[in-house]
Amino acid sequence: MATDERFHQISAATTPRFADVATFMRTRRHDIMDEIDIGLMGVPFDLGANFRTGARQGPAGVREASRLIRRVHPTSGIKPFDICNVADLGDSPINPLDLMDSIEKIQNFFEQVHDAGIRPIAIGGDHTIPLPILRAIARDNPVGILHFDAHPDTLDELCGTKINHATFLRRAHEEGLLRPENVVQVGLRGSRFSDHDVQYGIDVGFTLITMDEYEEMGRAKAIETIHDTLGDAPVYISLDIDGLDPVHAPGTGVPEIGGLIPRDMQVILRSLQGRDIVGADISEIAPCFDPTGITCVTGANLMFEILCVMADSVVSAG
Repeated sequence: MATDERFHQISAATTPRFADVATFMRTRRHDIMDEIDIGLMGVPFDLGANFRTGARQGPAGVREASRLIRRVHPTSGIKPFDICNVADLGDSPINPLDLMDSIEKIQNFFEQVHDAGIRPIAIGGDHTIPLPILRAIARDNPVGILHFDAHPDTLDELCGTKINHATFLRRAHEEGLLRPENVVQVGLRGSRFSDHDVQYGIDVGFTLITMDEYEEMGRAKAIETIHDTLGDAPVYISLDIDGLDPVHAPGTGVPEIGGLIPRDMQVILRSLQGRDIVGADISEIAPCFDPTGITCVTGANLMFEILCVMADSVVSAG
């Protein structure tokens, strides 16, 4: 597959990583255009969070941390910047004073991305953002979802609102944007509002892997369950950074102890090579709660993991 040099990553071997304006993984900054295969973008929105805000700063933090990322995956050998055209598309427009207007603006932005044939990898933002993204990219072809999270995000409402960071998966199911038999949630744990928090997903056929179950079955069996559940569906990855234990990712709005380690999440994501990865988001990174910066570094590396398997999808699709 021929690639365009206009979209190649700026090499850290020739240009200092700390130089110039930060972009995701030192890719070129471009407007939406048909030549781009994979778009990296920010969604600096956190009006859907009911506890600690700050995820609006996630895109800027991850861009800065992603200066660390080099060109070649150490295990798979995938060279995403050589095999497809990758660009930083900037940030989705949002309205910092209006949740519903922001949702509309985000959806409109991702519709433009989707109509240009670009597969998106978004950095949020709180975990409301998958809903407008899925409205844009899954309106004609519902998707399977691999969802990493401490929380199920299937509440009907929170604080009297229907669209927020605890309801995206329920709304997406109600709107026919996903295939419930191909939805798997990994890492669920923590205290709940009520006994009904997880029941919706169970009732409609989602596969839930709580941390207790994950620990009991082990990583290899969990990966087998994930793949069995995803089946042949196109896959959307939604990764709430609080799916990780907060010792590894303290910069998030609702940390829950006892979560996944980054190594396990890396291996699970790598196992997706060969699947049709149509989009992804990494959400709830709030740099203001992490003076060490490790949450942004982790988010940038997980973005690279997703980019590599998505680039492989692009090549496989021809």
